[in-house]
Amino acid sequence: MIVPGRPGEPARTARPGERVGRTPSGVVAADVRFAEGMIPHHRQALEMTALVEERTTTESIRALARQITAAQTPEIRAMTNWLAGLGRQAPAGHDHAQGAAYGMATQEQLNALRAARGGAFDRLFLQLMTRHHEGAVKMAGEQLADGRDQRMRMMAKDVYSGQSIEIARMRRLLESLPA
Repeated sequence: MIVPGRPGEPARTARPGERVGRTPSGVVAADVRFAEGMIPHHRQALEMTALVEERTTTESIRALARQITAAQTPEIRAMTNWLAGLGRQAPAGHDHAQGAAYGMATQEQLNALRAARGGAFDRLFLQLMTRHHEGAVKMAGEQLADGRDQRMRMMAKDVYSGQSIEIARMRRLLESLPA
C-alpha cells in the first residue's frame, strides 16, 4: 500500500503489518463518565419538561419543552445502548448529588416547579432549565477535552451546540416574560 507523504514529500510504501489511516480510538473513563452522567441529567430534564403542558399557557415554552424532549429522548436511548455494548447498565433515575456542578435541580426546586403555575412556573422553569443546560454544556466540554470514543464525542458535540442554542433562546424568553 502506498502512503502519501506530507506536501512536497514523496510517498512511501507501507511496512508489513503497519496500520494506515485512522486508528479507532478506544473507550476511556471520560467516555463512560459522560454517558453515565448525561443519562440521568437528561432524565431530569425530561421530568421537568413533562410538567410544562399542564402548568403554562405560553406556547413558546411548550414548543421549547417539546424540542428538549425530542432531542434528549433518543440521546438517552443511544447512550444506554452504547453502555450496554460495553457490558454496563445505564444509571437508574437521576442523582441530585451531581448537584450544582452540572446544573441539576434539587428536590426542593423540583417540588417548587411542580407547585408553580402560569407566569411563576414559566419563570422558574426557564431559570432551572437554563442552569441545567449550562451543566450539560459543561459535561459535554469535559467529554470533548478528555473523551476518545467517536460516538460519545459526536454526542457531546450535539449536546454542546444544541443546548448552547437553547440556552440563548431560554434567556430571551425569560427576558420577555412580564415582571
